[in-house]
Amino acid sequence: MSLDLLDADSLLQSIPEATLLLDTGSDRIVNWNPQAALLLAGREDGSPAPFSHYLGAGVPRFIVFIEEVDHRGASWTRDVPLRSADGNVLKCEIRARPVPAQQSWLILAITDLRALDHRAETAALAETFRAGIVNWKRTEGFFAELERQNQLILNAAGEGIYGVNADGKTTFVNRAAREMLGWTSEDLLGKDIHSMIHHHHLSGEIYHSHECPIYRSFRFEQVHRIEDEVFWRKDGKPIRVEYVSTPIYDQQVLAGAVVIFRDITERKESERKLREAMAEVAALRDRLEQENAYLQEAITSERAHHDIIGTSPAIRQIIARIDLVAQTSATVLISGETGTGKSLVATEIHKTSPRAKRPLIHFKCSSVAPEEVEAELFGQMRGAPNGATRDKPGKLELAHGGTLFVDDVEELPLEIQGKLLHALQKGAVTRLGDTREKPLDIRVIAATSLSEEAVRRSGRIREDLHLFLNVFPISCPPLRERPEDIPLLASHLLKIACRRLNRQPPVITERAVAQMQAYDWPGNVRELHNVMERAAIVSRESKLVLELSTSAPEAPQGRGSFVTEARMQDMMRNNIIAALRETKGRVSGDSGAAALLQIKPTTLYSRIKSFGIAAADWS
Repeated sequence: MSLDLLDADSLLQSIPEATLLLDTGSDRIVNWNPQAALLLAGREDGSPAPFSHYLGAGVPRFIVFIEEVDHRGASWTRDVPLRSADGNVLKCEIRARPVPAQQSWLILAITDLRALDHRAETAALAETFRAGIVNWKRTEGFFAELERQNQLILNAAGEGIYGVNADGKTTFVNRAAREMLGWTSEDLLGKDIHSMIHHHHLSGEIYHSHECPIYRSFRFEQVHRIEDEVFWRKDGKPIRVEYVSTPIYDQQVLAGAVVIFRDITERKESERKLREAMAEVAALRDRLEQENAYLQEAITSERAHHDIIGTSPAIRQIIARIDLVAQTSATVLISGETGTGKSLVATEIHKTSPRAKRPLIHFKCSSVAPEEVEAELFGQMRGAPNGATRDKPGKLELAHGGTLFVDDVEELPLEIQGKLLHALQKGAVTRLGDTREKPLDIRVIAATSLSEEAVRRSGRIREDLHLFLNVFPISCPPLRERPEDIPLLASHLLKIACRRLNRQPPVITERAVAQMQAYDWPGNVRELHNVMERAAIVSRESKLVLELSTSAPEAPQGRGSFVTEARMQDMMRNNIIAALRETKGRVSGDSGAAALLQIKPTTLYSRIKSFGIAAADWS
């Protein structure tokens, strides 16, 4: 290396700015000073890599820059990004000039713009600080004079009043403000009051000073009226406040702001309690309206009878079990064939229980479409996922304080059975579309047409739900197993039918009683009710005329007159297959099998599944 180059190297090391010699022909950094090594390699004694390594994707821009230097003799750019050893992109300004007598050599001076900006900010802050000391003294004197002149007025005011200068420092605090906030004048004067009383929102989120309306008052010379925020007391407790922040001036120079505030915590608490009370009143009104509508429906709905009729041992046992369980809060599971009076037993349990003054809410699972069961049972909020247009309490809420009668529980979808069990065990219900739980205090009575063996075999009732419900079982025997009750029931139902038709009840003859006692009554008491109503219509003479659905012998046939449960199940299955064959497999609709059987399509679908009926059985 020549002496001139040694001198150039010594000069390069003495330059305070990051500088390097670049041989553009070989992409080689001939030399660099410690500042350039630290900037690009991360250490002052680092060895240089090829310069293109520090350019990365910026090589094309650097080539254009070199051509400009070659043309102009010197140039600068901020468009060429450099990459440091750790992979970070540096925001730099590059100045370049060719090295005399060295073809393809350039001397590059690199300025880190971030460091440059930092130095500029530091200088500006220093200037502001120097000016601030002067302004602070002048502002402090202004506020001191203001406070002295108005001390009596400020301390007599019921609202809290304090002043801040243009730097956000407290200049005066009146007596009411000190009492409301719990801070003393020594605590606050000359301090950043925002960080002491206004640092967080009520939610716990940090309240940055640049978002504070009080600071904006003296930064942008605006009056701000805020109706609901919080100031924090010295003991760490928040108080709800409303305040007005007004900029103030000293000889037309902005000096800071005055804040006048009042504690509205009690008012907000009163408003909250009022809103909650109004919401509770609205919920109670809604619930009472629903209960009233439900009770009106229950009153107007036709019932076969309102008391348990019969003297057979089976009926006496049912009445005895009702008396045993009614005064308790135990869950009851009533089983029995369709039409055996399960809902009547549930009604009698409720009527003689301590909950008799509250409603008995009857939820018949088989009468509600599967997609609507959840909303009917648990309730819904307007805008819930099911498209609800209004708030509506479910049957669980309506039964609060009373009794919930879940009829045909085996028809409840299994996933809803799980939710129902959870709500009953937890004693709380959440409406669809809501996140708030409502407490439940209900007595549960359930009914099923399945025997205990059929429950286990079919799997239509979850085992855990069945265990929860089956605390106190009551079995309602079919009418064919208690023929001695038929005369009493027939007479009672006939009187009801004739009263409704405004006719004189015909005489029930021994022959008619024998016919009825010999009949199997697959529809049980419900079928007997229909037969008596039909008899009240067709009996024009004084004697009862019976029209049974199938022929029956005129006298009892002894033990051979009964039909076993298995035979009944076979008859029901064959009847469904016959209906499906008639409708070519169509279940719903006016011409479907459900219409022929006079049952709901959902019930028929459930029975088809439980009986395992396939298309091959009817096609």
